[in-house]
Amino acid sequence: MVNSSHEAMHRIFQEYPGLFTGVSKVLGLPFVPPKRVTVLPTDLTEIQPVERRVDTLLRFEGDEPMLLAVEAQSAKDTNKTASWAYYVSFLYAKYKTPPILLVVCQDRITAEWAAQPVPIGPQWWASLTVRPLVAGPHNMPLITDPDEARADLALAALSAITHAKDPAVGGILKALSTALQNVPEAVADPIIEFTAQGLGVNRPAGELWRNLVAVDLSFYKSYISEEIRDEGRAQGRAEDIVLVLEARGLDVSDEIRERVTGCDDPDLLRDWLTRAVTVSSAEAIFTGDREGA
Repeated sequence: MVNSSHEAMHRIFQEYPGLFTGVSKVLGLPFVPPKRVTVLPTDLTEIQPVERRVDTLLRFEGDEPMLLAVEAQSAKDTNKTASWAYYVSFLYAKYKTPPILLVVCQDRITAEWAAQPVPIGPQWWASLTVRPLVAGPHNMPLITDPDEARADLALAALSAITHAKDPAVGGILKALSTALQNVPEAVADPIIEFTAQGLGVNRPAGELWRNLVAVDLSFYKSYISEEIRDEGRAQGRAEDIVLVLEARGLDVSDEIRERVTGCDDPDLLRDWLTRAVTVSSAEAIFTGDREGA
């Protein structure tokens, strides 16, 4: 479904348009929940060959119709403010509906930069002022209560994503995994995946979430859940190989340890574990590996 932190930060609003209702409450906005929400095309390209795309675009219909443009921002980008001004102006001109720009961030510095109003025009008269609405670690709640997470799973997932770099994210993830335990698989699977991708695979929070899914949500069979459990099994088997070699008194060099723990091929790890029981040296577990392994 999604394959990066950037995608998760904005596409979760496509999957759960009602998420903005929860965000608006957190931010103290007088937002009236819509009667209907439509996901609109994100291509804002003009006739001229200059492509401009907003990350996610929603139309809220009801007593107060509006457009919601969601942008995921991972760092400061001085060129973005001009793009955001274009998005807001273009959307208003095309749809004749008031637009709001929501910028989702994962660090306070980027969030504070994105939240600054940008006046466009001479100092004495701004013809247009861009005022992005920002959701980030500075204002998104730390949802560490499973009941609170269960009440709004999408908001809990966004809480985890925006706090991905916060040491307190562990409490959010545990609350979310607990809240998902009695949720139908069709509901839980997208939340599991958005959270996993939003946290990022190379961050400690991402590894923690994968472990929680493997333990707390082991009965789910989605692609991301299976992938998470496969990674956990591979890591466990790699640790078993090293443990067996060391228990037999064999010298396990740093190079061998890194090769074993860095392998994610379950079949190869199984072969190494089998050999680890009988080999005369740690290096010998690699003897007979297929070409390119």
